[in-house]
Amino acid sequence: MALLIFIFLLCFPIFIFYIFFPKKSSSEFGFKSYPIVGSFPGLVINRHRFLDWTVETLSRCPTQTAIFRLPGKKQLIMTANPSNVEYMLKTKFESFPKGEQFTSVLEDFLGHGIFNSDGEMWWKQRKTASYEFSTKSLRDFVMSNVTVEINTRLVPVLVEAETTGKLIDLQDILERFAFDNICKLAFNVDSACLGDDGAAGINFMRAFETAATIISQRFRSVASCSWKIKKKLNIGSERVLRESIATVHKFADEIVRKRIDQGKSSDHKEDLLSRFISKEEMNSPEILRDIVISFILAGRDTTSSALSWFFWLLSMHPEVEDKILQELNSIRARTGKRIGEVYGFEHLKLMNYLHAAITESLRLYPPVPVDIKSCSEDNVLPDGTFVGKGWALTYNAFAMGRMESIWGKDCDRFDPERWIDETNGAFRGENPYKFPAFHAGPRICVGKEMAYIQMKSIVAAVLERFVVEVPGKERPEILLSMTLRIRGGLFARVHERS
Repeated sequence: MALLIFIFLLCFPIFIFYIFFPKKSSSEFGFKSYPIVGSFPGLVINRHRFLDWTVETLSRCPTQTAIFRLPGKKQLIMTANPSNVEYMLKTKFESFPKGEQFTSVLEDFLGHGIFNSDGEMWWKQRKTASYEFSTKSLRDFVMSNVTVEINTRLVPVLVEAETTGKLIDLQDILERFAFDNICKLAFNVDSACLGDDGAAGINFMRAFETAATIISQRFRSVASCSWKIKKKLNIGSERVLRESIATVHKFADEIVRKRIDQGKSSDHKEDLLSRFISKEEMNSPEILRDIVISFILAGRDTTSSALSWFFWLLSMHPEVEDKILQELNSIRARTGKRIGEVYGFEHLKLMNYLHAAITESLRLYPPVPVDIKSCSEDNVLPDGTFVGKGWALTYNAFAMGRMESIWGKDCDRFDPERWIDETNGAFRGENPYKFPAFHAGPRICVGKEMAYIQMKSIVAAVLERFVVEVPGKERPEILLSMTLRIRGGLFARVHERS
């Protein structure tokens, strides 16, 4: 009760100023600003539709950049301008680290893993990860795991759903699949979340999911002191978060310690944990745990998010599904593979239209819709926007996919053809600063190729054997967790494809 009274007293002035003070803004196009409380009234009113609100705001701005004013002298700049994105992610990379303000929010969960560190700590992890993800042995390990998981778990689950005729939560199935897959890649452990024999793994996954959801809510707190107070008092969502993180860390710590004790006698040579253990500067149990948890977060949440939105879009665009099937049939005819046989790496490379369709889905629904940096020195962005030392700067990938200035008048349309070269039918990539779904610059995603391997393998296996029907035509409600998820799940019916 005391906490509710405190929150009321904290928020009450916002609405008083919103009603009685005249509006003022640095620009008639950007986020509205008010005395003392800055741009927070707009955030409070639009919290339930945060991404759509930022799209509307940035699309009105002449350079697709707006200032979100905070109480005090420090401000937040949000941009959907490719030139600004390149400036912060590449040209002046050293001036825009994640920063202590960002990493401290996630530190309880991610520690000092690759996605929550800067400087030397980040560079050492990045160097090892870049090398390992480029090796053929790791790629073969990923292909082998994906093949086994599709044949022994994903397809049987869908066959059962087709037999019973019941609605299934496709997002949940994809998350379980991705979790099993990334746990195998990260520690070479089968969490068996998609099967019926993985109780410990399911507990780990659920705790992981809860921790990721709650910790991401810290970023959207109207006042950062609110979650810090709850953490200090160990109450509410922060208490649940602490318990969930304890479950995640216990599961990961046991595997890390066991693997360190096994040392060189271990049979596990291919997974990421084994590869990082061999690096002397990163073989402390805590650092290894942080590294592994970071990769699980990246591998589990991003691919399942991408595929959930992809299957929803596909249900709205049967003409795209038909073209994917035509491409798969053509590849089957050329290679002699039978339906039911999972494609190999060389066959996946032939799937230009499927690659384009997945990429187009990522343009509209990037798994990481907003990424935030801090500014370590005064800067002026290419579009003329000043960014002061200590300010926050964020690029909005979700908004960038909906900017007419970047993608033309049909920017809202799901059109895989925009990624196809008309002269030869090959996939045509784009400037990563225009399409930052995999980040860009020195921090560009090292697992990009692995992600496409997994996504293309799943889509091909599912579409060749099943018709996926998603009831309703309205866009599902967005759930902002660490990634872009569908609130309540993606329910669908599955039918055998004749």
